[in-house]
Amino acid sequence: MWAYESVFYQIYPLGFCGAPFENDGVLESRILKVNDWIPHMKKLGINAIYFSPVFESDTHGYNTRDYKKIDCRLGTNEDFANICKNLHDNGIKVILDGVFNHVGRGFWAFQDVLNKRWDSPYKDWFHINFDGNSNYNDGLWYEGWEGNYDLVKLNLRHEDVISHIFDAIKSWVEEFDIDGLRLDVAYCLDKDFLRRLRGFCNGLKSDFYLLGETLHGDYNQWMNDEMLHSVTNYECYKGLFSSFNSMNMFEIVHSLMRQFGPENWTLYKGKHLLSFVDNHDVTRVASVLSNEKHLPLIYALCFGMPGIPCVYYGSEWGAKANKSEGDPALRACFEEPQWTELGDWIHALAEAKKNSEALNYGTFRSVVLTNKQCIFERKSENERVMVAINADGESYTAHFDAGCGMAVDLISGKDHDFGAGSELPPYSAYFWKMER
Repeated sequence: MWAYESVFYQIYPLGFCGAPFENDGVLESRILKVNDWIPHMKKLGINAIYFSPVFESDTHGYNTRDYKKIDCRLGTNEDFANICKNLHDNGIKVILDGVFNHVGRGFWAFQDVLNKRWDSPYKDWFHINFDGNSNYNDGLWYEGWEGNYDLVKLNLRHEDVISHIFDAIKSWVEEFDIDGLRLDVAYCLDKDFLRRLRGFCNGLKSDFYLLGETLHGDYNQWMNDEMLHSVTNYECYKGLFSSFNSMNMFEIVHSLMRQFGPENWTLYKGKHLLSFVDNHDVTRVASVLSNEKHLPLIYALCFGMPGIPCVYYGSEWGAKANKSEGDPALRACFEEPQWTELGDWIHALAEAKKNSEALNYGTFRSVVLTNKQCIFERKSENERVMVAINADGESYTAHFDAGCGMAVDLISGKDHDFGAGSELPPYSAYFWKMER
């Protein structure tokens, strides 16, 4: 599938475009700003984009009002169709946030229930008790997502709800030609719904990609041949930055061995999880790392490990923001993209990843592991790549059986001789493609 050979870029549109937090009802075509960033994405080596919510909502996008209308703060459906066409014309696939677990209080069907109560034909679209009351003093109780009552939980076992969602997805393919969905809080979604969603989307496009937001637990519950193609790798998200901050590479390699290692008991061998160092919900990586010299290295590890790497807009030049400052700080509006040496580095990583069979599909095997260094092998049928990381401020010489005498670094293009061991300079990373 195309997604397994892609490098994703995530944009949170409402923040990216500088839209007001509250939906003011004023139409403004802010989303067209994305067009100006397409050359920047291409320069980075991006070939797929994930848009956080774009549809009409109460505030932050995850409290949907209308699944078929682009948020007026971003523009019109025609504006977004223009964006998607330009992205596709530039070889960039498009996936949207599918927020199907819950809607906003402003969602048209829920408003009908508030107005008509028992007489509303939509009362069974939600989990409602007319004998209770809500935090909003509605005179009825309803289930909110994890106790958040601005997020009204949908009844995903109701046929009309399923039909409404599927009809919306079909319209997104017809209007915007989208290539897939990222499912918000996929770990909360009804599994029968996920099975039906997979079958429905397979009928829309044979290579329609389904990615699920998951946190912990066995990802195979949601990622399998009947449900989702892949999920977010939050287990390794924490391990990535923690390994650098504690100078303990055993942490991330232990997780990778558990997930993808050569043993028969490993969990996700041959599967493709979404890898990331930050996103719209967590502190930006440049604010997480205690040593700024580790910033290029954490991206190298993210691109070299099994999975589909995703870069969050702004982080490619080291933008900072802390979760403690609130979500709006994480979802900033940048007037224009910046280009730094980190951008050059991510470009080189992206080109190496996209063009390497081993990095896209290869197995995982740990070769050298210390507190401050790791070397692991990615091996496919036709290619073998060694990913080497030195997180230390001192040089390190690694001695191991390379199985060949020469290699070429996929990042720099330079040849490497394994004859006298492999010297890793301070704060360095390599993708060595081994000669057969």
